[in-house]
Amino acid sequence: MPTTWSRSPEEFHKIYIANTDAFYRIGSANLAPELDDFMTKCALSLWSRSGGITQRHVDMANEIYSRGRAKPNWLLWNLTSAAVEEDVFLPPVFFWNMAESDVKRRTESSRTFIRMTTNILLYLAAVDDDVTYAEASYITECTDRLTAICDTTGVKKSREGLNPLDYVTSGEPGFQEKYKTQVQASGGEAKAESAAEETKKPDFDALMAELEDLVGLEDVKKDVKNLMNLVKVRQLRSENDLPVPPMSLHMVFVGNPGTGKTTVARLVSGLYAAIGVLSKGQLVEVDRSGLVAGYVGQTALKTQEVIKSALGGVLFIDEAYSLSSGGENDFGREAIETLLKAMEDHRDDLIVIVAGYTVPMEKFISSNPGLESRFNKYIFFPDYNGEQLMAMFRKRCDKNGYTLTPETETAAVEFFKRLYEERDDNFGNGRDVRNCFEDMVVRQANRVAAMEAPTKEDLMTVLPQDLEDSEEGEEVPEDAPAEEPARSESAEG
Repeated sequence: MPTTWSRSPEEFHKIYIANTDAFYRIGSANLAPELDDFMTKCALSLWSRSGGITQRHVDMANEIYSRGRAKPNWLLWNLTSAAVEEDVFLPPVFFWNMAESDVKRRTESSRTFIRMTTNILLYLAAVDDDVTYAEASYITECTDRLTAICDTTGVKKSREGLNPLDYVTSGEPGFQEKYKTQVQASGGEAKAESAAEETKKPDFDALMAELEDLVGLEDVKKDVKNLMNLVKVRQLRSENDLPVPPMSLHMVFVGNPGTGKTTVARLVSGLYAAIGVLSKGQLVEVDRSGLVAGYVGQTALKTQEVIKSALGGVLFIDEAYSLSSGGENDFGREAIETLLKAMEDHRDDLIVIVAGYTVPMEKFISSNPGLESRFNKYIFFPDYNGEQLMAMFRKRCDKNGYTLTPETETAAVEFFKRLYEERDDNFGNGRDVRNCFEDMVVRQANRVAAMEAPTKEDLMTVLPQDLEDSEEGEEVPEDAPAEEPARSESAEG
């Protein structure tokens, strides 16, 4: 599931430094070499579960180093090779020593280490704007194994352990935000950077340029521009003591998976913050699992926590119709009522966007009068055609330093044209492009890794055979059973 934690390599390095420095203050700074090596191995295992190593991962891996240490110089081919070796999570030796030391000193350094590790891995998982279930499961595995060591050694536990899956679905704040008192107590650079982040407003022009740069979605872009202009005029009327008719800013995004709904929601949140409608502009994305609990009374509390984290920004609820699909006694209805009350209580600093397939969303909105009165703006996200899919693929290649030969370009154009024309209910739009790109990166890396001394051009060049598996195109017996297409768990921005 997509998240809001995507950062540039430079920004990620600042996050890494802030987290590790905070740990070093209560731990031991001489652990830096072992810690950096451990985090790099975790990153490789994490990324290997998401479809393979890309140039974007290489850029992030080169930012995993503590203050005062030399910056790594990973290349795509050797990072890909190293990832193959890191398929099992092994707690580092220094963590065992740390846990035993905590028992003797009655401290919590090992528990703090777990929170720091979880936070860093979540940022690394979101390098491509998406945290898949496989990645989240790996983070859970890391956390569980480290926590088990603490429990075995009897380390004092004054706070509840973290569940990374909750971070993925609920949009909870990270280590710095949850424990800012501890981080800021020592002052210094981390405190200044945190304060700057909190006060910095999104850049309206930069966000609009990002919106314009999206492939396709011309009607969606027009709708967003109209909304911004409408809100600006309303603000001007208010400043000049003119009547301002009531208007709901909550929206319904309808369309198939992978059509850019989450990406546009993120941009809308930032744009509203840039013009002063929202105080922060963050996007918190959830689905049913992030709002609904399994017992009476817990759903309201869980939903309230998510709403609290979204105040000042946009709460984006994917597949929102699942909240009303469980019958009269389903806890999803409790989540809806809690949500409606919060939309009224925080109408000046919270915008809710619900999203999903067109027909189920229409039924969902009409299922509750409160929903109908608050959600009256629909934005439709159409499927991408073959030409647009190719444009998205080409952008990913350019961004990650891959070059298509003329023959590869021709093959890719035909491939995405056929992908669109033969689409079915499992068609993933942008997510299919991402999956194709990541598959291509793996095949290209396997091909290049077999070369004795690959050049820079070899590392960048994509050949036609890198686009599809060699098995594709082989004859299939007529009586062979048809395979059920697998539906991707992730979604394009």
